[in-house]
Amino acid sequence: MSKAKHTKKKREVDRDLRSHYDVDYSHARPNRFAKVKKEQTAVLLDRELSKIFPTPEDVTHALRSLVDAIPHKGGRSGLARP
Repeated sequence: MSKAKHTKKKREVDRDLRSHYDVDYSHARPNRFAKVKKEQTAVLLDRELSKIFPTPEDVTHALRSLVDAIPHKGGRSGLARP
């Protein structure tokens, strides 16, 4: 008897599930619990570069060194140091 009830419930669930759902994200809001700094930008690195620069701090240090090495008019690079 319990086997028949189980089979019936499974059939009901199968009828309720669709293979595809169209979701309207036009009213979606950002996750207020996510901790994302607005000053940061995500950048994807090539695999070779990600082996050389494994952390975001390594990438930031290398880019700041590059910016400091480039001669700038006016004397300042324009980058704010944290």
